[in-house]
Amino acid sequence: MKFKSGFVSILGRPNVGKSTLMNRVIGEKIAIMSDKPQTTRNKIQSVYTDENFQIVFLDTPGIHKPKNKLGEYMVKAATSTLNDVDLVLFVVDDSKTIGPGDRRIIEDLKKVKTPIILVINKIDNLNKEELIEIVDNYNKEGVFTEIVPVSALKGANVNTLIDVVKKYIPEGPQYFPSDMLTDQPERVLVSELIREKVLHYIHEEIPHGVAVEIETMKQRKEGDIIDISAAIYCERDSHKGIIIGKNGKKLKGIGKAAREDIERLLGSKVYLQLWVKVKEKWRESENYIRNFGYRE
Repeated sequence: MKFKSGFVSILGRPNVGKSTLMNRVIGEKIAIMSDKPQTTRNKIQSVYTDENFQIVFLDTPGIHKPKNKLGEYMVKAATSTLNDVDLVLFVVDDSKTIGPGDRRIIEDLKKVKTPIILVINKIDNLNKEELIEIVDNYNKEGVFTEIVPVSALKGANVNTLIDVVKKYIPEGPQYFPSDMLTDQPERVLVSELIREKVLHYIHEEIPHGVAVEIETMKQRKEGDIIDISAAIYCERDSHKGIIIGKNGKKLKGIGKAAREDIERLLGSKVYLQLWVKVKEKWRESENYIRNFGYRE
């Protein structure tokens, strides 16, 4: 069998489980996960490789109605690759009806020439009759080459999805080494893990005004320890107080949880220092958006 390789874009509304699905396929935590929408901000590129295939997945930001320049960037990042990839996976959740957000994406997909597979996620919340109803609703749209129900969280039917994806992958070279799981630099993955913990610990309406910048990341000359200093940026002084928490309790919790994940990622002991800084209205500034790593 000749080697096959290709690119697959994962698309969908915020919070339908795109990052969870990609992490399940790859077998590692590449994209951050949160129950808050619009968690993913960049096109996170992950690589699935086996003996005969290499599939490069683009986990895009959730498509939503943008409210600022960061939101505009996120939607552009999500839709810019659709005609350039070999396959599109459109992920929806267990909603019984097609909502306005999904309807808007479907209208955009009707203009795309690339094959599109509908992935119905969170099927662990559905009975057989409910799943059949959802499949029928989407089938009527006449957009999808195939429909595959999965539970990304439980792993149900994910191997079947991989087999279906492989049918659309053309012959091609191996673009990345077999052991490479993502093209994201370690500093980017570390900053995203820290931002994930901020999203987890902060329940007010400020998480999307948060960015993380790795200021320093150095291996100590002696001992298996990596020193990391990172700044958590927010847009208001009041937000800074919320992130730090009473007596620094929330920031300590964020730091502890982030350090544990970073150590697993890097395979090394980590000394993590976190600072909270204010940059007002950074989401409206193209310079700040670029400085924080959100690029085309």
